Amino acid sequence: MDLHLRGGRAFISGSTQGIGFAVAAALAGEGMDVVLNGRDAARLDTACERLRADHPDVAVAGIVADFADADDVRRLLRELDALGAIDVLVNNVGVFGLRAFEDIDDDAWQRYLDVNLMSGVRLSRHLLGGMLERGRGRIVFVSSESGVNVPADMVHYGVTKAAMLALGNGLAKRTRGTAVTVNTVLGGPTLSDGVAGTIAEVAAAQDTPVEDMQRGIIGQNRTTLLERFITPEEIANTVVWLASPLASATNGAAVRADGGVLTGIL
Repeated sequence: MDLHLRGGRAFISGSTQGIGFAVAAALAGEGMDVVLNGRDAARLDTACERLRADHPDVAVAGIVADFADADDVRRLLRELDALGAIDVLVNNVGVFGLRAFEDIDDDAWQRYLDVNLMSGVRLSRHLLGGMLERGRGRIVFVSSESGVNVPADMVHYGVTKAAMLALGNGLAKRTRGTAVTVNTVLGGPTLSDGVAGTIAEVAAAQDTPVEDMQRGIIGQNRTTLLERFITPEEIANTVVWLASPLASATNGAAVRADGGVLTGIL
């Protein structure tokens, strides 16, 4: 299916691996020029070279920046402006981790807020106005079912993902009567690089096959209908559809790609 994205330009935050890279690859496959982002220059270069090799017909650029550093973000925005108009913004960058609520100090809370929430605030604030002036554009937030069903052992993560949902909902109201949309994807348990690495470490420490560890983790979640981890590419498929003109009637929505983890009707 042609998603009518060819010739546009997308920026994807946190896109050297996992869901972000999968989104960048899918958009490049649709003929979009893509701008990747990561904190590590070497890893970013590797990700860009992979996409250039797989999609030689599109332009691939990369901007190093740490979204926990406001000065880094300001520099990123200047470099982004130099590349030209951004048609699709995917707010994907995020940090996560298991931690008891009592052990989450103010510095940790601030880092989660800066990376998971303020990254989307700063990027959207910078790019939404241009989209409205041009009369076209897409902003997609990559959130999580944890923003709806906040985990007790990841309260800081869930709170920032809930705030991301609220941000996307509010920004969508600013697009009334235009061809610009703002939507959020609620991802479920996804086997991203970070999750896969953590599972592999735990499996090695317990001398357990990785596949058994994955099944055990998913088995603890009684509401999943997939009964397996979601792949980054499956999340990316939903993001790319929302980024396309074919999703023109979807605005201000929280679209579930959670594998049936959430039990509500909507």
